[in-house]
Amino acid sequence: MDENRALLERIAAALERIAPPAPRTTDWLGPLAFRWDGGAAHAVDGPGALPLDRLRGVDKQKHAVLSNLTRLAEGAASHDMLLWGARGMGKSALVQACVAALEAQKPGRIALVQLAAGSLASFPDLVGQLARQDRAFLLFIDDLGFAADGRADMLALRSLLDGGIIPRPPRVRIAVTSNRRAIVRREEAEAEALHQRDERDDALALADRFGLTVAFHPCDRETYLEILRGYTEPAGLAFDEEEALAFAIQRGNRSGRTALQFATELAGRAGKRL
Repeated sequence: MDENRALLERIAAALERIAPPAPRTTDWLGPLAFRWDGGAAHAVDGPGALPLDRLRGVDKQKHAVLSNLTRLAEGAASHDMLLWGARGMGKSALVQACVAALEAQKPGRIALVQLAAGSLASFPDLVGQLARQDRAFLLFIDDLGFAADGRADMLALRSLLDGGIIPRPPRVRIAVTSNRRAIVRREEAEAEALHQRDERDDALALADRFGLTVAFHPCDRETYLEILRGYTEPAGLAFDEEEALAFAIQRGNRSGRTALQFATELAGRAGKRL
């Protein structure tokens, strides 16, 4: 009898060792932001968003994105969004800042879920979890590629935006950023080589599926300086305009990212944090 019991205990212990771990549950109602890796969600401390009033030079874009996300957070009809255009002009920063601002106004009503590269195939599993939550969610795909190496994700995203047999709840929307500057300019497609036209057609077909497209253009001299002031003024930092412009020339562009880099340099010199 004792031998049989010992054998059963060893078998039970072996089964426990080889059994898959219990699925990890996610507290979807607590954190502000999550990262979806294709199989599980991981809460993050926060998206590190800047206050909205520090994002300057993108007033029209800010109004469009914030208005749409306010509707999403309040349970009203809202759009999937494509933010496209010049690199370093604050596309990702604006998405994160808007979500953080809305959540600060009323905690628990909206969250950001960033999708890792290659995780779109698990989208139905994610939507299945989010559909049971009393909260709005913005699924965030940052810097989506539209060349041949990103075609699989692009086609998968087109399918998700179209709907299908697993519809998205009305309080789950998608935001995508891309540096592809001419993604919504159809007239250029006809002048390109065949494979380039195929890539452009795929990009245009995807762009058509977003209810809201927001363009970001390279900034001029005054806009660059205004963006820079948005970073320096709260920190009490003064700067020389000519030095700021020379800094941008060294880096080959005037953009929000360049302005932040110069502000970081100024803050470091002064022994301050931004």
